[in-house]
Amino acid sequence: MRKILSAVILFCAFAGPALADGHAADGEKVFKKCAACHAVGENAKNKIGPEQNELLGRTAGGLESFSSKYSTAMKAAGDAGLIWTEDTLKEFLASPRTYVKGTKMAFVGLKTEQEIEDVVAYLATFSPDYVPAEESHK
Repeated sequence: MRKILSAVILFCAFAGPALADGHAADGEKVFKKCAACHAVGENAKNKIGPEQNELLGRTAGGLESFSSKYSTAMKAAGDAGLIWTEDTLKEFLASPRTYVKGTKMAFVGLKTEQEIEDVVAYLATFSPDYVPAEESHK
């Protein structure tokens, strides 16, 4: 009985939604490139850019505490239906100014696919209630 219970507990620990293919620990290091303008984690506050807690699942330009500082382009993207998912965030982080033309974000983007995967995995740890769309219908 103990072996079965242990197996069930172990299965449940690893059976959550599959989030990001990167490594959160490496993403924490990559996020330092973002930290001049963005904060994440306990006591995170808006800086030049919005804080990134609960980012996945959020409407672009939709953080109420930052609403007056978003670019018109970012607000328009959100109004048009842009939701930050792993996929949309990956595309944005590769080239923010191409993905949301007119964004105020001056950052040119992360250089490698691995950096992008890692930072998305890191940010996912601060979006504990996020369930990818394909997972929400199961």
